[in-house]
Amino acid sequence: MKKRQILALFLAAALSSFALAADPSTAYPTKSVRVVVGYPPGGAGDIFGRLVANYLSQNLGQQFVVENRPGAAGTIAAAQVARLPADGYTLYLASAGDFTTARSSFGDRLPYSPERDFTHITLLVKVPLVLVAHPSVPAANVQEFIAYAKTMPRQLNYASFGNGSTSHLAGEAFNLASGVEMAHVAYKGGSPAVTDLLAGRVQVMFDTVLSGSRFIKSGQLKSFGVTTLKRVPLISDTPTLAESGLSGFEIATWLGIVAPAGLPTAVTQALAQKLDAFTKDPDIQKQLDALGLLVDGSGPAAFSTFIVEESARMDKLIKTAGIRFD
Repeated sequence: MKKRQILALFLAAALSSFALAADPSTAYPTKSVRVVVGYPPGGAGDIFGRLVANYLSQNLGQQFVVENRPGAAGTIAAAQVARLPADGYTLYLASAGDFTTARSSFGDRLPYSPERDFTHITLLVKVPLVLVAHPSVPAANVQEFIAYAKTMPRQLNYASFGNGSTSHLAGEAFNLASGVEMAHVAYKGGSPAVTDLLAGRVQVMFDTVLSGSRFIKSGQLKSFGVTTLKRVPLISDTPTLAESGLSGFEIATWLGIVAPAGLPTAVTQALAQKLDAFTKDPDIQKQLDALGLLVDGSGPAAFSTFIVEESARMDKLIKTAGIRFD
């Protein structure tokens, strides 16, 4: 080998070693990491956030600690995280409410850009809903229900978790896709809505799979279809609305990990790889199935595209349906 070639190889190796030493992200993480969750302790979002944090703690050699900052559908916490240093030591559990429906919900009051102010690391799971009905509704499947609902426009009531919630969006999307005219009844949360559904004071509801599954299995409610494009293992006998005749129907909230904009690429990739392993871990998958969640596992680029496209899709739905937020 010529002396010039040897010198070139030596310089390349030296520069590579210098770059690794100069880039602290190659040793990431060297201290504990905060995972901010915009929900109160004990809820589904908090439970999922702790599942992610525990997995990362076990597999990245440092503690990932959940910090709950509830309020304003997660937008308060998201705004705070967006202003923090992009060093990988504060992560945020993002969701539909504070990212892909936030601009429609809050308008000019939204103090951050979901697209520009964050590094999108990984979309992890989707949170399906299931269309459930009181046993008095004379239908055994989606098509029978649609036919029945069309005979009595505005006379059937569907409950939701609240105005502008995912269950509200699902109800309006169903009205548009099927041509029925159900009336919306907003509740302050899922529990009072389910209580009135079980009592027959409202006829149908788009409930979370985790909540609805126990009433489906006990026979207290009928299930017509889930709102994701894939069936949900927890209620695998329930078809999707898409396969029941509403082609392409999908309304679900989602959960993913983001960080302040400008996160070093090496840190982004390190986290994305571990989170990809999280979604593929058999034990984790069993726990997610038990929670009624569907794994997505989209990496950084796909997650960024998803946020842009899903925001546009939800904005169109909200405007077409004339949904107004309190």
